[in-house]
Amino acid sequence: MSAIFTPYMVLLILSAAVATYMTRIGGYVLVKRLKTMPPRLEAALNAVPAAVLTTLVAPAFFAGSIDIKLAMAVSLLVGLRFSAIPMLIAGWVVVMVLRQVLI
Repeated sequence: MSAIFTPYMVLLILSAAVATYMTRIGGYVLVKRLKTMPPRLEAALNAVPAAVLTTLVAPAFFAGSIDIKLAMAVSLLVGLRFSAIPMLIAGWVVVMVLRQVLI
């Protein structure tokens, strides 16, 4: 048996899987039991995508170098006008060009 798959590691992985499943299914079960969704709960659930996006983008912006920051700025501007694919391509091109020029 590999050092990675010790009984404790397997137990940890299984516990994490159960905890993840319970948190995901718990929210679904809670919302399904409600007859009507309170406006505050609906507003909170509508805010989740923006909060998740912020937690993904903010650390990269503040910890990243100038190429990452410029790529994010360009992606933001392109994203205001076009769909997601051109936005991703623009950000990728900016990062690749700046990495070739700066490094």
